[in-house]
Amino acid sequence: MKYTYFNFKKWNDQQILLTNDLGRWAFVSLPTFQAMLLHRLDSTDPSYAELLEKGFLYEDDADVYLERHSRAFREAKGYLMDATSLHIFVLTNACNARCIYCQAQSTASHKKGLMSAETAKKAVNLAFQSPEPFLSIEFQGGEPLLNFDTLQVIVSEAEKKAAETRKKVEFSLVSNLNLLTEEMVRFFQEHHVSVSTSIDGPMRLHNTNRPLCQGGGTYEGTIRGLKRLQEADVCVGAIETTTRYSLNHWKELVDEYRALGLHSIFLRPLTPLGFANADWNQVGYTADEFIAFYQKALAYVVEINRQGYFLSEGHAATFLSKILLGQGKNYMELRSPCGAAVGQMAYYYDGNVYTCDEGRMLAEMGDRAFQLGTVEDTYDSLMNSNVCKACCVASTLEAAPTCSDCVYQPYCGTCPVLNYALDGDVFSKIPNHYKCQTYKGMLDAVFGLLNQKNPEIDNILDRWVR
Repeated sequence: MKYTYFNFKKWNDQQILLTNDLGRWAFVSLPTFQAMLLHRLDSTDPSYAELLEKGFLYEDDADVYLERHSRAFREAKGYLMDATSLHIFVLTNACNARCIYCQAQSTASHKKGLMSAETAKKAVNLAFQSPEPFLSIEFQGGEPLLNFDTLQVIVSEAEKKAAETRKKVEFSLVSNLNLLTEEMVRFFQEHHVSVSTSIDGPMRLHNTNRPLCQGGGTYEGTIRGLKRLQEADVCVGAIETTTRYSLNHWKELVDEYRALGLHSIFLRPLTPLGFANADWNQVGYTADEFIAFYQKALAYVVEINRQGYFLSEGHAATFLSKILLGQGKNYMELRSPCGAAVGQMAYYYDGNVYTCDEGRMLAEMGDRAFQLGTVEDTYDSLMNSNVCKACCVASTLEAAPTCSDCVYQPYCGTCPVLNYALDGDVFSKIPNHYKCQTYKGMLDAVFGLLNQKNPEIDNILDRWVR
């Protein structure tokens, strides 16, 4: 009997959580763990069969072990064989709202502009140079509906390109929906544009977080647009961003999503970029404060499912896809290496191309460190840029200090842009920093549910990823 490499964490006084590079996991007793450390574990141990099946130990030679488990590793890291699939078109940095946590703008953001049709066509051409057969084009802002004309141009050009290259393309829009018109609804229906909006809770909380520039709140316009899209059978969903004002309102927030007939809620912590960074003392919080909020909200989401209403939580579902299925959803930040450039690119309205949405957000703050090039460049030249290479190296968890030996390494990720914004380096200089603590706390909550070994809860979590 031989052991393979694994990471571990003391879960409580009786249990240890183990994980390995295959993404497999197991809770074992303290005596079992001690026997493993002393190389005295034998086949009579209650956990022996599970540990053998999940690849924590093996009885045959190494070649047999590799052949048995290599497929699981390939599936867990399958995204490494894909090219850039997500292409974010920032149609404008102008917006009709002034969200108190906006990451896309800051006090350094003075110049406002719209992406021209000419720039848009060049960006579409660049996106289709990616060898990936399936492309996703996402419209971002500011408020992208302020530049609906260019959005239509991009959809038309991309559909033509898809037909010429025999690739598949899908479109999505991120909008507060306050500018939605019937013309736009019909267009989204015709071209199968899915829509994501932001709902931060009931009216009072939402409007505190997401006011309009000219006064008042975005809530009424967002809900009106959401219901119109639902009536038109346009695929529409929502995400939530947690501010200090949200922390005590987790129940009302989740209830709002249920009342609106939504079946997914994505509970997001603040990222200290843009206004969120400048006003952190007013809108931000500690990692522990967010984790307490998340644990309560997640438990309540599970309870709602037990009552018969299907509602998944986005972060938990992303983690569970890896934990239960061994398959990483293509959520760019939770990859190793992350999806910067190799998984996604962001085309700014002025023609500059960035590694990701966070990279262009940093540019809004006056630092273009994550600019790959412009729409005049080729896809190959952008992939061969030093910026792309640096992001890949810096976000490979298996080689990162404090990440490589973390029990959650198979399921987590790190953001070079955020590391750079906080520490001045793409490699994090602060062990267990804010985002690290946040992800650890969220994974603690997920594994806490799994460790209950409650068939009803297990079935709920399984439904979230099937």
